[in-house]
Amino acid sequence: MDFSLFYFANDSETGTDRYRVLLEGAKFADTHDFTAVWTPERHFHPFGGSYPNPAVVGAALAEMTSRVGIRAGSVVAPLHPPVRIAEEWSVVDNISGGRVGLSFASGWHAVDFAIRPENYVARRDVLIETVDTVRALWRGESTKLPDGTGTMVDVRIFPSPVQAELPVWLTSSGNVETFRGAGRMGAGVLTHLLGQDLDDLRDKIAAYRQTHAEHQGGRGHVVLMLHTLLGADRAEVRERVREPFSDYLRSSIGLILKASGDILPGVDPDNLSPDDVDFLVARSFDKYFDTGGLFGTVDDGKAVVERLADVGVDEVACLIDFVGDTDAVLAGLPYLDELRRATA
Repeated sequence: MDFSLFYFANDSETGTDRYRVLLEGAKFADTHDFTAVWTPERHFHPFGGSYPNPAVVGAALAEMTSRVGIRAGSVVAPLHPPVRIAEEWSVVDNISGGRVGLSFASGWHAVDFAIRPENYVARRDVLIETVDTVRALWRGESTKLPDGTGTMVDVRIFPSPVQAELPVWLTSSGNVETFRGAGRMGAGVLTHLLGQDLDDLRDKIAAYRQTHAEHQGGRGHVVLMLHTLLGADRAEVRERVREPFSDYLRSSIGLILKASGDILPGVDPDNLSPDDVDFLVARSFDKYFDTGGLFGTVDDGKAVVERLADVGVDEVACLIDFVGDTDAVLAGLPYLDELRRATA
């Protein structure tokens, strides 16, 4: 099992502390044989708002590290011209010496599309077209674009990237057709457990592997994002993550309802009372603490990793910055490295 670090926190810090857990975590990952550091793209909202452009963040990480992969999780493809994605990440690939990888997403927040509103309705189609174009540009091919006079011209990107092929994933919230689409394209999959359980994920990974083998050969690559905090005492970790992880679950109440139909079947999240939300979040916290994250001790983590390997996960992307206490997050990294070494 590969281990990487993933960032997508609420923007609660100020000044230089805002990126401390990112920078210190990346240094740790780089010197402790972690596979990659993933940063997201989010706009106009404090949740994830520290990361409006993962290429900018990636360039900073590339300069201060030497081995760990620098990945976007995810580039919201319909918000950007493909040539700009390819150009920006080629720069990061050069600075890093060829360590870049991109997961592409179609996007879902309508407000994010204030950047490019014309692409919102057809965003899933635009996603596939963008990935194809970025990959072609990365290989040195040209694409036709209108210049300032309306004349169609052939353009290609500079600088040329270090890697001959761009490592690509598709981001999925659980739709099996996205898994199959990634298989057809020869891309990996980046996913999470909100809105799906491990049995669901096993079936989707099987569909992905089959499609990948039929269309591209090989088995592909599946990355699972998990909220993560490990420590010496399970009960202490549980209390430390209870409030921040419950807040995260509350922000994702629609997905929680999708996965918890036995609790409140057929309920519209917009019609829930505050008491209903609190009840659902409390029930979900108990479930996800045990089965939907890397929480507790190293031994707890070993049991989770064994289950993930059994369903076919290749890499765990450990989302560490949901806990607002930076010192506590960084103090948990040696325990995570112990788990990584124990399950390598």
